[in-house]
Amino acid sequence: MPGSKTTSRWGYYVTGTALAILFLFPLLWSGWASLRTPSGFGLENYDRLFSSDGGVRPYHVLNSVLVSTMTVGGTLFVATLGGYAFGRFRFPGRDVLFLLTLAILMVPYATILIALYVLLGWIGLEDSLLGLSLVLIMFQLPFSIFMMRNSFEAVPKELEESAQVDGCNSFGALTRILLPAVRPGLVTVGLFAFLTSWSEFFAPLILLNSTDRFTTTLAVVNMRTASHGSIDYAALEAGVVFMAVPCLILFAFMQRSYVRGFTSGALKG
Repeated sequence: MPGSKTTSRWGYYVTGTALAILFLFPLLWSGWASLRTPSGFGLENYDRLFSSDGGVRPYHVLNSVLVSTMTVGGTLFVATLGGYAFGRFRFPGRDVLFLLTLAILMVPYATILIALYVLLGWIGLEDSLLGLSLVLIMFQLPFSIFMMRNSFEAVPKELEESAQVDGCNSFGALTRILLPAVRPGLVTVGLFAFLTSWSEFFAPLILLNSTDRFTTTLAVVNMRTASHGSIDYAALEAGVVFMAVPCLILFAFMQRSYVRGFTSGALKG
C-alpha cells in the first residue's frame, strides 16, 4: 500500500534523525562550550589550551601522530598477513589458532597492562612510544584479523588462481590482486586502529612516565586544573574538539570504504 510505504519511510527518517541528534549532541555541545567565553564567543579557550602551563604542546601532538602511525601501520601489516593466511590456506590447527586469537577479545586489556609494563621493561621498551604502539597493536589484532580474514574470503578464489596461472606466487597474488580487492577491509581496520590509538588514555597513562612522551590525551587531562584548583572546563572542551577534529575529517573521507568494509567483508564468511 502506498500509504504504508510512506509511513514506513517517514518512520525511518524520524528514527534516523533522532539517532543522529542523540550522537551528535555531545560533540556539538563541546564545540559550543569550547567557543564560549565570559565576554561572548571566541578562541580564548583554545589559546589557553595551547599556551597555559601544563597545556598541550606541539611535541604532545607529534607523539600522538607517531603512536597512531605506528599502530595503524603495524596493525595493517600483521592483520593483512594473518587474515590472508587464515582465509586462504589450510594448515593443521588453523581453526583452533583463529579461535585463540579471537579469545583475546574476552580479556579486559586493563587487567594485563601492569604485566605488559613489566614485560616492556624486560625488553627495554618501557616509557617509549614504540612500546605503547606494540601494546595497542596487540589489542587491535583480534578484530583486525577477523575483518581481514572475512574480507579475503569474500574475494573469489578464481582471481588468485588466474594470477598464479600467469606466474604469480602467493605473495605476488596478494600484493597485485587481493590487496586492491580487499581495500574496504583495509580502510576499516586502519580507521579503527587510528581512532583507538589517537584517543586512547588508559594505556598511555600506565605505560608512559616522561612528560615529553605524553600523548595529546594525557596532556589534555593534565591541564584540567586551573587556578585555585578549579577545573577549566572550557579549555577541556577545546581539547575534546581538538582531539575529535582529525577523527571526523578522516571518517568523512573514508566513510564509503568503511561502510563497504563491513557490508562486503565483515558480514560475509
